[in-house]
Amino acid sequence: MNLRVWENPWRLMLAVNAAVFVGVFLHKIALPPFVPYIHLLVDYHFGFIKRALIGAIVSLFTAKVPVWLVFALAGTVWLITAGLFVQLFRRSFGFDEKHLPLFVFMAGSPFFLKNFMHTLGHFDIYGCLFAILLLLIPARSIAYVLLAALLSVILVLIHHIHLLMYVPTIAAIVLLRHYLAHGINRQNAVIGLALLAALGALFLAAQFYGTMPVPAPEFTAYLQGRMADPSRTNLLSFAYIWYQPLAKEILDTWQRLPHNSLGTPVFALLIWLHAPLWRYFRDLIHALSHDTHRRIVGAAIVVISLFYLVMFAMVFDYSRWVSNWAVCLFLLLHAVKSLPASREVPPISADDRKTMIFGWIVTLIPRVGIVRPF
Repeated sequence: MNLRVWENPWRLMLAVNAAVFVGVFLHKIALPPFVPYIHLLVDYHFGFIKRALIGAIVSLFTAKVPVWLVFALAGTVWLITAGLFVQLFRRSFGFDEKHLPLFVFMAGSPFFLKNFMHTLGHFDIYGCLFAILLLLIPARSIAYVLLAALLSVILVLIHHIHLLMYVPTIAAIVLLRHYLAHGINRQNAVIGLALLAALGALFLAAQFYGTMPVPAPEFTAYLQGRMADPSRTNLLSFAYIWYQPLAKEILDTWQRLPHNSLGTPVFALLIWLHAPLWRYFRDLIHALSHDTHRRIVGAAIVVISLFYLVMFAMVFDYSRWVSNWAVCLFLLLHAVKSLPASREVPPISADDRKTMIFGWIVTLIPRVGIVRPF
């Protein structure tokens, strides 16, 4: 490690974060991939069902699915997402010394890439990846809106809960980058509303008509036939989720609520540790040139948060939901940075002692988790 890294604590934090990424990955590949592996096995063999798109794509290339494919595929998606985020940050802010603290609080956050590494193989990262793509490509024509809708359809087919998790953020990005930049007219408004209605219909179809139509023994026998090692039947223990109705998911969530809610103070602490980032985000919003833009951004944050509250009431993977909510705000910050501003916003201070302490704590926390903190 060169002297320049040792002299700059923020560069050292980046180096430590890189080491943490490796450590989380080595820990992750030692764990059995129960949920991620079965998602690679399920396809549309029995007709249209929820959570089957990734498995259907995998089935086009191989009849037998090895366990290592979970980590190979998910690791590739993670690397692409990380690389595109670096490119997005470079375009939004640059990589000069004054913006290193902001990069540490984003890229080094336990909510973001480190938690995506811990949840390797889960579907959350696809929403983040598609949102980053939409932040990087030009938003000049209605084709941008159509592409955003297509990516959202893919997300709902990967897992219908994306309608609550990342589709609202994608909609906000489209609103800020296309509609505010080019204006709202009858044509693009009608197209946008029609696409939102179509996404809602697809979600309802997946939620209420996407359950497995065959008996559970027949379903698991089919999945076992797709396994490269059929003896590892323990990896099929989550097959029941293709049969579980929404009412049962909500009931399970509320039964676990008293225990899982004990993690709320930890989530609050983790959010507070990002205070320098939230203050910077607030200042970006206040610096916007138009009052209308400020109100729309505020409304977008409220709507995104409300969708996450609905998700909290339905499914109990609270650590994932809090982490993805924070990531959505990180991405929305980049969209806000592209709007016209009346003044330059000072970056996060690199010399403030409290900010530096927060940066080190954020750096050293390896991840948030899936259900309960850590």
